[in-house]
Amino acid sequence: MKMEVLEPFKSENKLKHHPMTPFRLLRGLICLVVLLSTAFMFLVFFAPPAAVVLRFFSVHYSRKAASLLFGLWLALWPFLFEKINKTKVVFSGEHVPARERVLLIANHRTEVDWMYLWDLALRKGRLGYIKYILKNSLMRLPIFGWGFHIFEFIPVERKWEADELIMNQMLLTFTNSQDPLWLALFPEGTDFTEEKCRRSQKFAAENGFPVMNNVLLPKTKGFWACLNTLRSSLDAGLTLVQ
Repeated sequence: MKMEVLEPFKSENKLKHHPMTPFRLLRGLICLVVLLSTAFMFLVFFAPPAAVVLRFFSVHYSRKAASLLFGLWLALWPFLFEKINKTKVVFSGEHVPARERVLLIANHRTEVDWMYLWDLALRKGRLGYIKYILKNSLMRLPIFGWGFHIFEFIPVERKWEADELIMNQMLLTFTNSQDPLWLALFPEGTDFTEEKCRRSQKFAAENGFPVMNNVLLPKTKGFWACLNTLRSSLDAGLTLVQ
């Protein structure tokens, strides 16, 4: 398994911050309404037959059908975000081959940065196959929690004693190299804030770990579980830094 590294894009130009005009506000609200309304229709009417009914006959083809539908809906995000909302997304770093089974390790700068991974997955032909390891409370969200279950996202409590069994069980179902996979892991375990960074630095200093300024001290047990279980079926491990 090879390791590819994506580094943050560096520009000499300052970021442009456009004022919030009524037109931009309306455009954003329309995009949000489109995403939410289509998500409701997709998760209630289209996803269950593919993800649940087909699973009685074939897990492999059930995943393919569900991923196809999932990818069709997720493609709305890059279209609305980049084309309609005129947002420029730039990825830089080493070349990442398309259509590989990947363990994606990313830092967690904001509460919504996981959505930007859809833009990268689209460019690599893996949009419908992206799965996340996410906190268990999100699995109980109305409508979307149902979707997280359907698409086999891995829920964690961020306590290894509680997470070890369910995580290992679900990872074992992803070992078939014939099933495309982009598994996204955020080793920091939470989004980045200055207060969390100070706590992380204090803990690192007290326990002899490196003190970092731009990321939180990562949790290693979940990463090791993913690598140990999926190692033989993965094509690559990608590190994405924002």
